[in-house]
Amino acid sequence: MNSNSKKTLYWLQSGGCSGDSMSILNLDSPDFFSKLGMLNIDVIWHPSLSTLSAREHDAMIEDILNDTMELDILCLEGNVVMGPDSTGMFDTFRGKPKRDLIQALCQKANYIVAVGTCAAFGGIGSHLGDELNGIGLQQHHDKKGGFLGENFRSKKGLPIINLPGCPIHPNSLEFILNMLSRGLEIELGPNATPTSYYETTVHQGCTRNEHHEYRVEENVFGEEGCMFFHLGCKGPTTHASCNKHLWNEVNSKTRAGVPCFGCTNTSFPHQSAFFETPTIAGTPLHLPEGVDRAYYLAYKDMAAAAAPQRLKKKVEEDE
Repeated sequence: MNSNSKKTLYWLQSGGCSGDSMSILNLDSPDFFSKLGMLNIDVIWHPSLSTLSAREHDAMIEDILNDTMELDILCLEGNVVMGPDSTGMFDTFRGKPKRDLIQALCQKANYIVAVGTCAAFGGIGSHLGDELNGIGLQQHHDKKGGFLGENFRSKKGLPIINLPGCPIHPNSLEFILNMLSRGLEIELGPNATPTSYYETTVHQGCTRNEHHEYRVEENVFGEEGCMFFHLGCKGPTTHASCNKHLWNEVNSKTRAGVPCFGCTNTSFPHQSAFFETPTIAGTPLHLPEGVDRAYYLAYKDMAAAAAPQRLKKKVEEDE
């Protein structure tokens, strides 16, 4: 991609709620549209923002498919709908399964970005028994392949760039568009997510970290203790930058006293209760990344006993 030329971006929505489109509107300093102008990116289509007529839109798609218009960046929001009964007819475009359009546009795009967890890993409506039968573009939960297959590559030779989140953090999309517009190399992790935004866990930067280390635990909402042990917080097991790049530059779930839901995880939405922590004999079933269970069992009671009074005071007052 020539960094000096105008880049085209086509935004396609499939099996989703438009939450990612809403999220990018929260970008500021500059706002999303000013940023696109600075990056010399032309959004040729967005279903909620574009003003093209249906006839003009159809003509533009034909130009892309006939190679008379170059498609630099394709963004897919929502999963690829395969239901009911593998027909794809729960989500259609001009009377045909929209998955056909997704397949065709993916063959023409220089770069492809899966915007949000649904597009990246399947997300809502993707679990066994869901009639929607949605799947991610190149990954279904933790299994590689998805709709396009594990070996698919865009015209520029890259796999699908996954930006999970429910919704996506607008800063992560801004970062990717910035890198693509400048032709810069993007380092991707095991799930094809940019390491710059998905290498750290939500736990890193959480203001309740010290409470976690000393096992000063919240049992009900409104306390200041750690929510990992009883209230279902998935911050220590979730890769995302929510406590590094705050939402609206102000806050995050854990800072506001709400457990992390793990919305960037490949298995999201998980099948257990959101505000409960699955345990084995009182110990969380899923321990923080890299923590050995045997060492944890030996350490946890000592940590709680060593907790300074300044940490325990607020929790004890609320009990």
